[in-house]
Amino acid sequence: MEQENRVAIISMIISDDASVPAVNNLLHEYGKFIQSRMGLPYRERGLNIISIVVDAPADIISTLSGKLGRLKGVTSKSVYSKENTGA
Repeated sequence: MEQENRVAIISMIISDDASVPAVNNLLHEYGKFIQSRMGLPYRERGLNIISIVVDAPADIISTLSGKLGRLKGVTSKSVYSKENTGA
């Protein structure tokens, strides 16, 4: 049975610049699910803050968020829509 898509926001705070290429590689790998991306370099704190909007099956969203959160110096959290998008 095919899973229905969910809309979610995955937000990341990156405190280790060495992880930025790995983050970008993962975002490229899952690019077909990403609808929007916003990034903010917070130089005063030495952080990079990225939020992405994804439209994907829940397991894909969870996998991406988990892979991001396992990177050194990366905190990742997801917020899901309450309903499936039906796409």
